[in-house]
Amino acid sequence: MIVYVVSHPEVQVDPLVPVPQWQLSAAGQERLQRLLAMPWARSAGFVASSAERKALQTAQALAEASGCRVHVDAELGENDRSATGFVPPQEFEALADAFFAEPERSVQGWETALDAQRRIVRAVDRVLELARPAVGASDRGSVVMATHGGVGTLLQCALRGVAISRRFDQPGQGSWYSFDSVTRQVAQGWQRL
Repeated sequence: MIVYVVSHPEVQVDPLVPVPQWQLSAAGQERLQRLLAMPWARSAGFVASSAERKALQTAQALAEASGCRVHVDAELGENDRSATGFVPPQEFEALADAFFAEPERSVQGWETALDAQRRIVRAVDRVLELARPAVGASDRGSVVMATHGGVGTLLQCALRGVAISRRFDQPGQGSWYSFDSVTRQVAQGWQRL
């Protein structure tokens, strides 16, 4: 089966709201409509999501379009950055650069990239195990995972068998790539919606 990894589209950034509770912005809703116009997005046999609101909004729209329910796995969530909470964009980018550059080191109390990658790979394995019967029993052969850019990047590095690197980061929120669930071969890198 083909697995589509989708990063949630743009969000409403609000320093007063915990990051996991951020929701899609108007631009994110517009990009979500582009996602829903893709044939594979409307014909998924299984939809999974992290527990974060922005990913859930994306997954719920996908599930509604394809007639599925959403399976939530909290371990598909972004790396734990609760030690810093919200940081302004320029500072965040510097922290993210350090997160990817030194995967075994915690950046200002963040979960390490290596620990996050291990957690994400375990979650993806669980999701695929749950999806097999659901997809196999239907005429829909794909799985869609609505998650986050960092999650997709760490997963893509693991699938490719390469060192963790921001070189494999998404081009922007609201991007996707696919891989084969059996061979774990990535079909292409991130594509912008």
